[in-house]
Amino acid sequence: MLGEGLAIRRVAEHPEDRMPRGVWPATLPAVRQLLDDGLELGPATVFVGENGAGKSTLIEAIAGAFGLSPEGGTTGANLHTRVSESELWRHLSIARAPGGARRGFFLRAETMHGFFTYLERNPGTRPEPVFHELSHGESFLELVVSRFRGRGLWVLDEPESALSFSGCLALLGALQQLLAEGGSQVILSTHSPILARLAGARVLEVGEWGIREKPWEELDLVTNWRLFLDAPERYLRHLE
Repeated sequence: MLGEGLAIRRVAEHPEDRMPRGVWPATLPAVRQLLDDGLELGPATVFVGENGAGKSTLIEAIAGAFGLSPEGGTTGANLHTRVSESELWRHLSIARAPGGARRGFFLRAETMHGFFTYLERNPGTRPEPVFHELSHGESFLELVVSRFRGRGLWVLDEPESALSFSGCLALLGALQQLLAEGGSQVILSTHSPILARLAGARVLEVGEWGIREKPWEELDLVTNWRLFLDAPERYLRHLE
């Protein structure tokens, strides 16, 4: 059966709480397509696209509709600083597969500093690292190692913002291990061609066309990096 065992099999507009199409973020083509057509989700889904195209808006809304804290964390996290996420999640419904995981975690890169402070002020029963004492990249990787365990929905919004090349590879390996063990679902937005290569993932490119599935090697993200690395002078001369 399609989506069997997944935390989220499908996300769509709530039939009894529709979102006005003339207001943001429904004015974004990607969001409009989600609302109009819905979206099937597999074990791993990667969103890529330019800034402002709506990939983080989609990620935040899916996490919120599942019940994860919009500023990062689990369904039980109660971190609230300044509301910056859209109201899109309130207008979505999710189809949960029978036997699908009910727990998860939302790693939202731009709010991780506040989330680490929240953890210090609200310690759990299990000892864990003092994340503020680690480097930015080390804290992200340690969070994944310590919190992404067992069956669950793991949502990550642009985690590469804290990671080096080797850090991206380490995160990629950790996510692929979770998927290989079974019972986990990964939803990721990224500007990194490394993370976009998550094994077995359905890669969705977000832009003025809406949402389209595309092979990794044909992504604008991948071809642009290749062109730059092959001949950086072609780009740098336009900056002079």
